[in-house]
Amino acid sequence: MASPWYYPGHTFKRVIPLRFLSTILNWPFLRQSFPRTISRSFQVIVVLLFGFWSPVELSAFTGEIDGDPSRLVEKYLSLDKRGARLVVDSQEVLVPYVSWTEEPAWGRIVVISKYHVIEDVTQWEILTETEMLIPVTFDVVGIMYWETATFLQESQVSLEYFHVKAIDERWRIIAPQLPPHVGRKRLIDFIRFTQLQESRETKKMSLQQLREQLQQIP
Repeated sequence: MASPWYYPGHTFKRVIPLRFLSTILNWPFLRQSFPRTISRSFQVIVVLLFGFWSPVELSAFTGEIDGDPSRLVEKYLSLDKRGARLVVDSQEVLVPYVSWTEEPAWGRIVVISKYHVIEDVTQWEILTETEMLIPVTFDVVGIMYWETATFLQESQVSLEYFHVKAIDERWRIIAPQLPPHVGRKRLIDFIRFTQLQESRETKKMSLQQLREQLQQIP
C-alpha cells in the first residue's frame, strides 16, 4: 500500500515512509545516504567574500517527497546561517529549497548563534497529506541594520513555523520569507570584506564600529 504522503497516482518502485509516518504507524524509517557535493558558484562567492574556503559539507538533497521534509528546512537554514543570502550571486544555491523566485532588498539581518529544527513530528502541524508546518527555534543575538550600519542587541529565543509543501513532487518551503538569519562570526567576516571595499571614510568608520560591537558579544 502506497504512503498517503505521496501524490495520488504516482507509482514508486520503492516506498520509504517519512519519519512522522514511522511515529504514527510504527514503520521503520530508513535514512538515505546522499552523495556529498558542493555548489561551485557558492564556493567562489565564499572565497571572494571571506578570503578563505571553509570545507562545508553540503548534501545533494533533492527535496523529493519520499524524503524527510525537515531535512529540507535544515539544509536551507544551514546555508542561510553561512551567509548565502547576503549577496545576490550566492542566492541561487537556495533555489531548490524554496517556492519563491525573488528575495526582497532586506535592510536588516537577524544575527543568530544557532537554530534548531524540531524533528519530533508530534510537534508538527499537519495540514494535508502533502503539507505541514515544521517548528524551528532561533537563538537570536540581535538585529543589524545595513543602511545605518548599526546593531541592536536583543537576545531572545524566537519560534518560527516553516510551511513546507510538495510542489511538482518535491518538498519546498513556501513560507515564511524571513530576513537573513546569519551567524555572528560569518557576519563579522562579511562586514570586514565590505569595509575593505568601501571608499568613504565615514562609512568605513561606521563599519569598523559595527564590527567591533559584534566582536564584543560573548
